Amino acid sequence: MSSIAQKFETLRTDNAPGQEARQQAESLDRVMKGEALCGRPVDFSHGDVDAFEPTPGAFETFCEGVRAGGRQAYTEYRGKEEIREALAGRLATFTGAPLSGAQELILTPGTQGALFLAIASTVGTGDKVAIVQPDYFANRKLVQFFDGEICPVQLDYLSGNERAGLDLNELEDAFRAGVRVFIFSNPSNPTGAIYSPHEIRTIAELADRYGVTVIADQLYSRLHYSDGGPYTHLRAVASAENVVTIMGPSKTESLSGYRLGAAFGPAGIIERMERLQAIVSLRAAGYNQSVLRTWLAEPEGWLEERIRLHQNIRDDLLATLREGGGIRVRTPQAGSYLFAKMPELTVSPLDFVRILRHQADVIVTPGSEFSPHALDSVRLNFSQDHAAAKAAVERIVVLADRYRK
Repeated sequence: MSSIAQKFETLRTDNAPGQEARQQAESLDRVMKGEALCGRPVDFSHGDVDAFEPTPGAFETFCEGVRAGGRQAYTEYRGKEEIREALAGRLATFTGAPLSGAQELILTPGTQGALFLAIASTVGTGDKVAIVQPDYFANRKLVQFFDGEICPVQLDYLSGNERAGLDLNELEDAFRAGVRVFIFSNPSNPTGAIYSPHEIRTIAELADRYGVTVIADQLYSRLHYSDGGPYTHLRAVASAENVVTIMGPSKTESLSGYRLGAAFGPAGIIERMERLQAIVSLRAAGYNQSVLRTWLAEPEGWLEERIRLHQNIRDDLLATLREGGGIRVRTPQAGSYLFAKMPELTVSPLDFVRILRHQADVIVTPGSEFSPHALDSVRLNFSQDHAAAKAAVERIVVLADRYRK
C-alpha cells in the first residue's frame, strides 16, 4: 500500500455520523439470529435537531446574511470582523480570559474544521502528540494523517465523578519524553466527564513547564448539568501563549447544519490557521456566519431549559441501562453522550453494534472509535426525542441480556 493510501486508510468514516445509509447494505447473515425488536428507529450516532430545534432567531439571522449579499458572502478568511469582535467579548466572558477578536479568533466550517486547522498548524512529521484514550476519534486520526507520533494517556473515567480520571503522572511522563502538543476534550467526548479544577490546573502547569501547546475541545462546555460539579476553562488558568480553545454552536444549540465553529488562542497559531483555511475552504460559509450573532446571546432562560430537558433524558437512560445489569456507565456531568461498557457477550463488539442496528433499529457508535481499549463500549448521543430514546435504550438492554455470556 502506498504512503498516500495508508494516510487515507486512517480516515475511515464507516462509523461516522450520517453513514447509516451505507451501513444498511451490509450482509445480515451473522447478525439476524434472534427475534427482531420493534420500535421507532433511533440514531444515537448524532443529535436530533428535530427533537431539539436550533436556537430562536437562527434562521431569520441567516436570511439577513443572505440578503446582505456579497458584503456577507465574501468575508475575511478568518471571518467577518464585526462578528468576530462581538463574539470575542462573549467568549471572553464565558471562558474567563480576555480575547482579541482581531488577532486571536478565527471562524471555521464547524468545530471539525477548527480541529483540522489547529492540528495542521501545530503538528509536523515525527512530532510527539499526547492524546487521551478514550477521546474524540478525529484526534487520533488527524495526528496520524499529519504523520505525528501518538503518545496515549489513559482516562480512568469509571473511577468516580469527582474527576475525569486522567492519569496525570502518565501525562507528565509523556511531556517529559518530548511531547509537543496535547489534545483533549472537556467535557470528554465520549464519556461526558468534566475535568476537575485540579486536573485542569495540573495540565496548565505541566504545559507551561514543558512548553507544550494544548488544543482544548470545549464543544459541550455550555451543556453543563446542575449536578456536574465545577467547570474550569483551561485558558483561564494557563499561559495565553500555549492554549488553543475550540468551541461552536453545533451541539447544545442544535446549529450543526450551519457548520460553524470557532478557535481562539495565540495570535501566531491563529494566523497559521487562517493561511491554511484560505486554501482549504476559504472561510466559514459567509451567509452562515451571520448565525453566530445569536450564539451566546440566546433569550433569557433558553439555555437553562435546554439543559433541564437533556438532564431529564440523561437520568432516564442511566436508570434504564443500570437496571439491565452488567452494563457500566458513568453519569455524564456535561454534554449529551453516554459511554456504556457492555458485559461480556457471545458475539464480537462490532457484531453487537450490527445486531442493534438490524434487530432493534438502533444505531450507536462503537467504542473502538474512541480508544483501542474501549472495544466493549458504545457511545450514545441522547439529544433525542425523550420517549423514543428511552424505548431504544430498553431494546439495547434486552439485546445485551440476550447475547450476554
